[in-house]
Amino acid sequence: MLKKIFYYAAAVLITMALGFSSRHFASHLPSFVVAHFGDMLWASMVYFGFRMLQVRHPLLLSLACSAAFSFGIEFSQLYQADWIRNLRHTTFGGLVLGQGFSGIDLIRYSIGLLLSYALDRWLDKWNEDRHKSSTTS
Repeated sequence: MLKKIFYYAAAVLITMALGFSSRHFASHLPSFVVAHFGDMLWASMVYFGFRMLQVRHPLLLSLACSAAFSFGIEFSQLYQADWIRNLRHTTFGGLVLGQGFSGIDLIRYSIGLLLSYALDRWLDKWNEDRHKSSTTS
């Protein structure tokens, strides 16, 4: 179990690095990548974070939790009280809470979550098949 937690923590860090890179190197990337990949990677990071905390639970539970979290953050951007707007203007607040509601972000989150979930399922199956073949040899 500890090994899985480590793998998910690594996935969180790698996804964060890719997300920051998509912003930092924006002038060198295609406009489609700049426009869409940051939000997809943010949602992927959220998924891997939930997996890290829920390694003993089904993948679908982590998918549902990460979707609820991501969508909740997006819809919270409709709330515009002064205190939360001030928080959003900090670096950390902006990264976690975002700046303004955008319906397209929900699509980007969905794609990022589904791709992460699919990758996770595939790696689980691959690891299971690899383990089976090593025990039958």
